[in-house]
Amino acid sequence: MSLKQKNNRGFTIIEVLIVLAIAGLILLIVFLAVPALQRSARNTTRKNDISSLIGGVTEFENNNSGALPTSCSGTTTISFTGPTGSASSDSKVGYYNVNCATNAGAKGSVYLNVSPTNPVTLPNGAGTDYAEIVLGDNCGTSGAGIPQAIAGSAESVAVLYEIETAANSYAVQCQQS
Repeated sequence: MSLKQKNNRGFTIIEVLIVLAIAGLILLIVFLAVPALQRSARNTTRKNDISSLIGGVTEFENNNSGALPTSCSGTTTISFTGPTGSASSDSKVGYYNVNCATNAGAKGSVYLNVSPTNPVTLPNGAGTDYAEIVLGDNCGTSGAGIPQAIAGSAESVAVLYEIETAANSYAVQCQQS
C-alpha cells in the first residue's frame, strides 16, 4: 500500500488575513485623503475666484475714472455695473456661482457691500460660505485676530470670504486690492 502525499497548493488562512489587512489599510488611507484633497481643491477655487472678483472691480474702476461699481449680477460670470453710461466689467468664477447681489448672500454667492458699516465682519460658520466685496475698505483684524474689513481709501476694495479648514469648519480670510 502506498501513501499519497498531500498537495498543499492553496493559501493558508493567515496569508489571506494578512492580504485583507493590508488592503484594508490602503483603502483607509485613500478614504481619509480624498476629503482633504477635495477641500483643498475647493479652497484653491475660492482663492482664484476672489482674485478674479478683485480684478473685475479694479477693471471697473480703471474704466470709469476711479468710480466703484454700484451693483453686480450673474452667476458663473459676475458683471459689475455702475450708473447709466458707465462701462461694466466681468469676472469669471467657479465656486461662487450662485448669484451676485447687493444684499447678504446665500452659500456660494457674492455679496457686493456698497455702503459698509465698519468694521465689517463675516459670520463664521458652515451656513455663511459666501464672498463679501466691501467697497472703500481695507483688510484688518479684530481684537480676537479674526480678519475683517476696516475703513480705507475711497478706491480700496476688501473681500471677505471663508476657506474650509475641516469638515464643516471654516476660517475667515480677507484679501484687498
